[in-house]
Amino acid sequence: MTVSNNEQEWEEVAGGNGVDTATMAGETQSLEEQLAVAQAEAARNLDGWQRSQAEFANARKRFDKQRAETFVTATIDLVGKLLPLIDDFERALDSVPAIEKNDPWVTGVALVYRKMLSVLDEMNVQVIPSVGEPFDPNQHEALSQEPSDEHQSGVVVREMRRGYRLGDRVIRPALVSVAP
Repeated sequence: MTVSNNEQEWEEVAGGNGVDTATMAGETQSLEEQLAVAQAEAARNLDGWQRSQAEFANARKRFDKQRAETFVTATIDLVGKLLPLIDDFERALDSVPAIEKNDPWVTGVALVYRKMLSVLDEMNVQVIPSVGEPFDPNQHEALSQEPSDEHQSGVVVREMRRGYRLGDRVIRPALVSVAP
C-alpha cells in the first residue's frame, strides 16, 4: 500500500500517538481552501507591512521636524546671547568722536561689528523694521508715545533698540516709541 505525501505528513504530525491518519487526512482542506487561507494571510501580512512602513515614515517626519525645531531654538538662544554684544558695538561706534573715526583701532572695531552682522545674516537672522511701520505688538515693544507730524497714530516714530527675528519667530522685539 502506497502512502501519499499528505498522509505521511499527518502520520509524522500525529507522532504515532494512536490518531488515525486517515481521519486526519479527511479533515485537511481542499487546495482552494488552502489557497484562500494563504491569500488571506498574505493580505494580513501585506497590510501589517504597509502599516509598519507608514508608521516608520511618520516617525521619520516627526524626528526631522523635531530636529529642525531644535536647531531653530538653539540658533535663537545663541543669537539672543550675542545681541547685547552687537548693541554694545553699535553704542561704542556711535560714541566715537568725528576726528577719531579714521583711527585704525576704531576701524578694527567697526570691522568686527560688520563681521558679527554678516554672521547673523548667514544665519538668516533679520532686523525687524520699525520706524515708519505700523506698531505690531508681536514684533515691537512700545516704551513711550511721542507726538509726530510725520507719522499717523499707531505708527512707530523712533527705535531705541533694534529687534531681530529668525523666520517668523521673534528673537527680540524692537523697543520703540509710537505716535499717539
